[in-house]
Amino acid sequence: MSTDLGSLVLRLSAGGLMAVQHGYGKLLGFTDRMDSFPDPLGVGSPVSLALVVLAEFVCAILVVLGLWTRAATIPLVITMGVAAFVQHGGDPMGDKEPSLMYLMMYLAIFLLGSGRYSIDRLRFQ
Repeated sequence: MSTDLGSLVLRLSAGGLMAVQHGYGKLLGFTDRMDSFPDPLGVGSPVSLALVVLAEFVCAILVVLGLWTRAATIPLVITMGVAAFVQHGGDPMGDKEPSLMYLMMYLAIFLLGSGRYSIDRLRFQ
């Protein structure tokens, strides 16, 4: 039971904070940001922004709900890895730390699964 509660707290905090603090603002300001958004992988600023919004808002909400949880963490782990090691690759550790913390939280959620208190649990009983 404590593992299930731990998974719930981790999902709610990592997914909720990401969606509200990062993804939602990028979604609302999409048209204003799409031409100037960083493009660390060379796919174009609008595509980079769309992929980040997909991860930071849509996938983060799925993590909160515990719906397709493991699949939803994969884009989040990739996004945070790119943020930490590519976009902030040459920056001081303090600038990388938030991305690394989120990366580790999403990796933990991937390994733990969604737990008892999730939609995944209801779907796969």
